[in-house]
Amino acid sequence: MRFIDLAIIIGYLVGVTALGVAFRRAQTTASDYFIGKRNTHWLVICASIVATETSTLTLIGIPAIAYGSFARAEQGGNFMFLQIVAGYVIGRFIVSLLFVPAYFKGELQTAYKLLEERFGTAAKNFAASLFLVVRAVGDGVRTFAASIVISAVLAVTLPELPFLAAISILAVGILTLIYTYQGGLIAVLWTDLVQLVIYVSGAVIAAIVIWNAIPGGWSEISSVAADAGKFEFVSFAFDASVPFTFWAGLIGGIALTTASHGTDQIIVQRLLACRNEGDAKKAIVTSGFLILFQFALLLFVGVMLFVFYKHFPMATELAKNDEVFPRFIVEHMPVGIAGLMIAALTAAAMSTLSSSLNALASSSVLDLYKPIFKPDADDASLLKFSRRLTAVWGIVLIGIAFLSRDVGSVLTVGLAIASLIYGPMLGAFLLGVLTKRANQQGVVAGMFTSMASMIAIWNLTPIAWTWYVPIGTAICFSVGFLASLIFAGPSRTGQN
Repeated sequence: MRFIDLAIIIGYLVGVTALGVAFRRAQTTASDYFIGKRNTHWLVICASIVATETSTLTLIGIPAIAYGSFARAEQGGNFMFLQIVAGYVIGRFIVSLLFVPAYFKGELQTAYKLLEERFGTAAKNFAASLFLVVRAVGDGVRTFAASIVISAVLAVTLPELPFLAAISILAVGILTLIYTYQGGLIAVLWTDLVQLVIYVSGAVIAAIVIWNAIPGGWSEISSVAADAGKFEFVSFAFDASVPFTFWAGLIGGIALTTASHGTDQIIVQRLLACRNEGDAKKAIVTSGFLILFQFALLLFVGVMLFVFYKHFPMATELAKNDEVFPRFIVEHMPVGIAGLMIAALTAAAMSTLSSSLNALASSSVLDLYKPIFKPDADDASLLKFSRRLTAVWGIVLIGIAFLSRDVGSVLTVGLAIASLIYGPMLGAFLLGVLTKRANQQGVVAGMFTSMASMIAIWNLTPIAWTWYVPIGTAICFSVGFLASLIFAGPSRTGQN
């Protein structure tokens, strides 16, 4: 790495940390710390939603999908991931119509308070506990993904230089923890906006550099990519083991986004920070179109990398496809641009990690700690404890990142882990908003059965991860509704 590249990376890390810390003075209560003062513009929250769901997994994993092999092993990947993204967009409209109005009926501060109001404390505690465990594991994997960048920087694989992977994980983890600990959600929202601008700009610049480096430009790109089937984007195959088909993408993408953006505290927290219901709807729907643009751009980068390396073969083979984009950045990006790109990859890691830390702490404090242990806690003591718990979760996620070195594709592993919980969650929330007869015993039984079933499906069947959420949702909803009829107790709405 050249001096100017290192200076850009260090300047970014120091600058974004200082920006986040500057928001400390805006926090006077735990509510301020976790949802702000409900006065943030919806465009900032929209940007934060996009940045939160765009981790380093996305920036290195999506180009790797288009570059590497899936349906056509001998020719590489293609644009079929966009079938899932189409479901992502539709799912956001469902969230805006189904869940956002429910969240703004009261002064809710977490997603799982909705379950408490509808069913009772046990349902809320079970859902919050599931969220804490699975979110921590999934975002630990995302934190690990940042170390892949360091591996490419030094042109070696992680097992050969494990201490450099550790430095990467610690640098990203500790600096993110500092500004999240100090500034709370407001710091996270505004740093997310900065990070979004950095990594999208970096991706656009990378696309331009690769395009210009390929002899013949667009003519050559289109010819080679078309011959390799790179522009294929729809498959109507009925194969549950293939993740990227029209059916898996549409149904799975809708279910995944409805769950992740309608029931996951990490996104719902942002919606609750909006000024009103209308702003929340605009933020969630607009974010879908930004995500569509972003994924299309990153897939195109992967296609161009495929064409580039046809002309300029690598000196050494990749250990995994996830390394292709970071390796190009280090070996072929102009001076200064390489530093910007690595800063962009780091920005994506930090935006997701900071959001996760604040969401984990908010659910821990507001759903479990305060109601169970300190119901009479004053604002000052609760704010102090919230910061401490943020630090604890930071240590936990960094630890999980160290244990994630042997995972396969970081993108698919991260999405698969998240998908395990989203089915039970979405099923429980749908029982709450669509039915009157469901009760607490039934919902808990449905969630437990769904979670156990999904773990078995993940380990024992070849079913693709894109089907996990629809299957888990169906199991939770059906078991929960039938169990409610068996237990036959009154619902919280007072109806049998």
